[in-house]
Amino acid sequence: MNKPKVAVVILNWNGLKFLQQFLPSVLQSTYPNMEVVVGDNGSTDGSVEFLKSRYTNEVTVLQNDENYGYTGGYNRVISRVSADYLILLNSDIEVIPGWIEPIIELMEADERIAAAAPKILAYHNKNHFEHAGAAGGFIDKLGYPFCRGRLFYEIEQDNGQYDQSGEIFWASGAALFIRSKCWKETGGFDERFFAHMEEIDLCWRLKNMGYKIMYCAQSVVYHVGGGTLNVENPFKTYLNFRNNLWLIQKNMPFLKASWVISVRMWLDLVALIRFVGEGKRKDAWAVSKAHQSFVLSFLRKGKSRNPALTNLNTVTKNPNLKGIYKRSIVTDFFVKKKKTFTDLNPKDFH
Repeated sequence: MNKPKVAVVILNWNGLKFLQQFLPSVLQSTYPNMEVVVGDNGSTDGSVEFLKSRYTNEVTVLQNDENYGYTGGYNRVISRVSADYLILLNSDIEVIPGWIEPIIELMEADERIAAAAPKILAYHNKNHFEHAGAAGGFIDKLGYPFCRGRLFYEIEQDNGQYDQSGEIFWASGAALFIRSKCWKETGGFDERFFAHMEEIDLCWRLKNMGYKIMYCAQSVVYHVGGGTLNVENPFKTYLNFRNNLWLIQKNMPFLKASWVISVRMWLDLVALIRFVGEGKRKDAWAVSKAHQSFVLSFLRKGKSRNPALTNLNTVTKNPNLKGIYKRSIVTDFFVKKKKTFTDLNPKDFH
C-alpha cells in the first residue's frame, strides 16, 4: 500500500447496461491502492440503485443532482475525490487486470508528466484501434486534432506499429490518467464545452504550462464508443465544431488564433456544403449553429462555470509544443492521400 493512491472515476448517466457489463473488469484491476468511484449525473435508469445494492463495499457512489454533462459532471464529482492520481474512465470500457500499473510507473518516473493515455482498442473489433484516442492524440497547425492509429475515418489494425511509448499532445477522455495536483492546477474541465474536446483543451492547457502528456503502449483498454452520443448525432457535430473553435481561441497565442479561426471558418463552410451534398441537412445546420454560438460567446462576454478558464489563451512563456503537426492534416489526408499516421513525416512534428 506504499503505492500512490489511484481513484478510477467513472461518470455515469443512464448507463446501467454498461455498468453491469464492464464494472466487474474494473474491480478486477490488480493495482493495490485503488478506489473505484462512480459519479452519477442524475440517472433515471436505476443505475444508482444497482450500484448500492450490488457493490456496497467495492464502489463509492457520488451523486450529482442533475446531468451537468461530461465536463460539469466530472468537475463536481472529482471535487469530492481524494487521491494522488485520477483515472477518468468511460463506463463503456473493458480493462484487463494490469492496465493501471504501467502508466503509474511511467508517470512516477517523471514529475513533468501531467497526464497519460493507454492504447485504446475497439471492443467489438479488438485487433483495431478505437476512434476516440487510439494510440495517442496530436494536433495540426490549424487546430485539427487527430490520433495515431486513426486519421479521420481511416482506422488502422493494431499490428504493433505503435507499441513504443512516448510523448503525445493529448490523451483521450475515454481513459485519461492525470495527476490530482495538475487537475487542481488547471481548474479541471472548462464546463462551457459540455462534452467533446474538453480533454484536448485540458491537455493543451497543461502543455502550455510546460507539462508532458504521454502515451503508454503497455496499458491496453477496449472501448465500445458512442455509448452516450453516437457518431451520427447532429448534436455531436455541433459540439465538435463549436468546441474546436474554442480550443483554438483559448490555447493559441492571440494573433495566431485570430488567423487560424478565420481560416477554419472557411474550411467549416466547405464541410457544411459537403453535409448538404450528402443529404445530411441536420449536420449542416449543426455547423451553422456552432459558428453562431462561437460568435455570440464574444458578444455576450459570458462566463463559464469556471471563470478562471475564460482567458483568451493560456499560453505561458515556455509551452511544450511536442506533438503539434506543423502541416495541415486535412490537406495531407484528403489531397495528398496520406491515410495513416506512418505516412506522415516525423520531421513535420514539433
